[in-house]
Amino acid sequence: MTVNKPNNRRMVFEPERITAYADRVLSGLNGVTHDRLVRGVTSKLRHETVSAEDITQAFIMSALELVTREEPEWKYAAARALLTSLYKKAAVSRRYKSYIDRPYGAFYPMVADLVNRGLYRKELTEFYTKEQIEELGAVIDPSRDLLFDYIGLLTLTERYLTTDLDRRTVELPQERYMIIAMYLMHKEPADKRVELVKEAYWAMSNLYMTAATPTLSNAGKATGGQLSSCFIDTVDDSLEGIFDSNTDVARLSKGGGGIGVYLGKVRARGSDIRGHKNTSSGVIPWIRQLNNTAVSVDQLGTRKGAIAVYLDVFHKDILAFLDLKLNNGDERLRAHDIFHGVCLPDLFMETVEARGDWSLFCPHEVKSVMGWTDDNGRALGLEDFYDEKVGYGSFRDRYAEAVAHPLLPRITVPAIDIMKRVMKSQLETGTPYMFYRDTVNRANPNSHRGMVYSSNLCTEICQNQSPTVIESEELVTKDGKTRIIVTKVPGDFVVCNLNSINLARAVPDQVLERLIPIQVRMLDNVIDINTIEVLQAQYTNQQYRAVGLGTFGLHHLLALEGIRWESEEAVRYNDELYERINYLAIKASADLAVEKGAYPAFEGSDWHTGEYFFQRGYADRYVPNEWNALCMQIQTTGIRNGYLMAIAPNASTSIIAGSTASIDPIYEQLAYEEKTTYKIANPVPDLSPRTFPFYKTAFTIDQHWSIKAAGARQRHVDQAQSFNLYVTPDIKASTFLALHIDAWKSGIKSTYYIRSRALTIDECESCAS
Repeated sequence: MTVNKPNNRRMVFEPERITAYADRVLSGLNGVTHDRLVRGVTSKLRHETVSAEDITQAFIMSALELVTREEPEWKYAAARALLTSLYKKAAVSRRYKSYIDRPYGAFYPMVADLVNRGLYRKELTEFYTKEQIEELGAVIDPSRDLLFDYIGLLTLTERYLTTDLDRRTVELPQERYMIIAMYLMHKEPADKRVELVKEAYWAMSNLYMTAATPTLSNAGKATGGQLSSCFIDTVDDSLEGIFDSNTDVARLSKGGGGIGVYLGKVRARGSDIRGHKNTSSGVIPWIRQLNNTAVSVDQLGTRKGAIAVYLDVFHKDILAFLDLKLNNGDERLRAHDIFHGVCLPDLFMETVEARGDWSLFCPHEVKSVMGWTDDNGRALGLEDFYDEKVGYGSFRDRYAEAVAHPLLPRITVPAIDIMKRVMKSQLETGTPYMFYRDTVNRANPNSHRGMVYSSNLCTEICQNQSPTVIESEELVTKDGKTRIIVTKVPGDFVVCNLNSINLARAVPDQVLERLIPIQVRMLDNVIDINTIEVLQAQYTNQQYRAVGLGTFGLHHLLALEGIRWESEEAVRYNDELYERINYLAIKASADLAVEKGAYPAFEGSDWHTGEYFFQRGYADRYVPNEWNALCMQIQTTGIRNGYLMAIAPNASTSIIAGSTASIDPIYEQLAYEEKTTYKIANPVPDLSPRTFPFYKTAFTIDQHWSIKAAGARQRHVDQAQSFNLYVTPDIKASTFLALHIDAWKSGIKSTYYIRSRALTIDECESCAS
C-alpha cells in the first residue's frame, strides 16, 4: 500500500506510523488506549493507494465509532484527528512547512495576506502595527484547540472559519478568536487596545464565553454581514408603513438578522379604510407577505430568513392568527415559514382562570371611537396601556371602558376557547410563543421613553418599541436635477447584540469577575462598529446601547456541582448565581459609563432614579451593601447600556464550547448528530458515573421545577429568557394549561417553544450566542 501526501509525494504505507500517530492523538486522554483505534483505522484502509486525508478520516471515524455513554473521551480523540487535517490544510494553503511541532503559521503574514486578498477587513492592518500583530500572534495558544470535542470543532470549522474563494482553509480556530478580538477592539484607545484584545482572546479561546453567531461568523471578515443578532420592528397602521416594514425586514434578513415584527397596531379584517366600511383585509395577508420575504430573502445564502410575528390576544384577528401554522384548513390563511407569538395581559390570564368571556377589538376602531390620546395628542389604542401593578392598572381600566362602550364593535368569546386554540397550535407546531406584556412593562427600566409591545424571534429581547412614520414626501429640484425626498420620523426599531457565559467553565474556574467586564465591553463596541442598513435601527441602537449578556451550560454546571434539577437547592443556586452575574454586568456597564459616557436615553430611566434596584429588592436604604454603592455610582455617573441581560437559545455556539444549551435541560444523555451518510454519537459533557444521576432528561423532568428556577432567574434578567417547555404529545389539556398559568404567575416574561418529541424544530441561528 502507498500513501499520497498533499505535496504529491508518495510513501510506502508503514503500520508503525499509524500506531505512533494514535499515541500522539490519544496523549493525555483518560480511559482510552490505541489498540482498538488502530484496528479500526487499518480495517478502513483497504485500497492499494490511500491519501493522507483518507488516513485522517479513518482515524476520525474509528474514534467516533468508539464513543459511548461509558467512554465519552473518544469524541476528543476524533477532534484531535480533525485538528491534524485542519493544520495540514492551513499549512498547504498558506505555504508554511511544519504543522506538527508548530501547527500555526506566522500570524502577521497571514493577516496581511488576507487583508490584501479582500478576505479580512482593512481595519486589522490600519489600526494595528506589524509589531502589535506579531505580539498578538505570540499570544495565540494552539493547546486551547484541545478543548474542542469533535462536534464542536466540526461546527466551528464548517460554519465560521474563514476560507478563500476556493473554499480552502486559511484560518485556524485560535486565529478566528484573535481576529474577532482585534476587530471588536480596534476603536479602543491606542494605549490600551492591545491589552484589551488579549483579554477578549483569553475569554473566547478558553471557551469561557461565546460570541453570537453573527459576530462569530462575520467579525473581521471583509465579505461578512453585520454583527447584531436580533431586531424588532413595530408596524405602523398605514400602507406605506406596512410595505416599508417588509423592505426593512428583507434588508436585515439578508444580513443574517433574526427579526420580530409587532402587528398589533394594524387594523383588523373588516375594519374601514378612509371611511369605506368593511374594506380592510386584516393582518393575515401582510403576514403571508412576510412569509414570502422569509423564503425569498435568505440569510447570506445559507438558510431562509427567520421572522416571528406577534399579535395581542385582544386583537380582532387573533383567532385566525393562532391558526397560521396549522397543517389543515384554508392554505390562503396559512404562513408556514414564519413563527408567531401572542401578547398576553394579566387580565386575559385571570379571565382564563375564571372561565370568563373575552372581547376582541380592532385597534383602528378603538382609536376612532374611544378618543384616548397622550400628552402630545397622539391617538392611543388598548395596546398602548399596561397594568402598572399586579391586579390593577391602566390596561384593565381601558379594557373595561372599551367593553362598556356601546358603539365600539367587538367579538366576544370565552377566554378559555382562545387558550385552547393557543395550546392546539403549540402541540402541533411548537408555537405561538407567549409574551406576558404586563410583566415585561412593569420591569422595563426605560419606561420613561416608551413601551414594550412584543419580543423578538427567540423571546429573550424586551425593549422599547414604536413605529417609524412617514412624515412627508416631496419633489425637490436642485442643480437641475429632480429628486423625491421622503422624510420619516424614526421609531424605536429594536436592536440587540449578544454573547454568552459558558457557566460550566467560567463558574468552576472562578473567572466571572474578570470575564464579564470584557464581555460587556465587547458587546458595547459592537454598537459603535456595526453598520445597520435600516437607519432607524441604527438610531435606536445608539439611543439605548442595548446589549444582551446571556448564559449557557446551566445543566452542565448543575451536574458538575452535584445539584439535582428538580430541587429547591437548584432554585436557590439559580437565584444566587444570576444575581451575581447581574451585579457584575451592571458594574461593568457602570464603569464603562465613567470611561465613555452613559447611554443617551439614561436620564429619567429606572437606572437613573434608582428604581431598578429598589424594585428588585437589591438596594436597601437602611442596610449598606454592594448594591447600594452600585446604585449610587450609577445615579452619579450613569450606566453605558440601557438594557443588559438576555438569555438566548445559543444551540450552535454551546455545541462549539462543548456544553449544554442555554438554560435548557438535556434531551438525552447520549444523543446522535445526523450527517449525510452516518450518525455521530454525542454524549452530554463530562458524563461519568458521578454526573449520571444529575443529568435527568428534559421530557422526564417535572416542568414546574423548570418554571420555578426560571422565575428565580427572571428577577436578575432585565430582558427575558428563551425558556422552553417540554411536554409529551399525550399531555392532558388541564395539565398543559396549568404549566402556562404557573409560568405567568411565576413572573417569567415569555416562553419560547413548546417542545414535544413529536416535533422537529429548527433552532434560531441568529440569536445563538
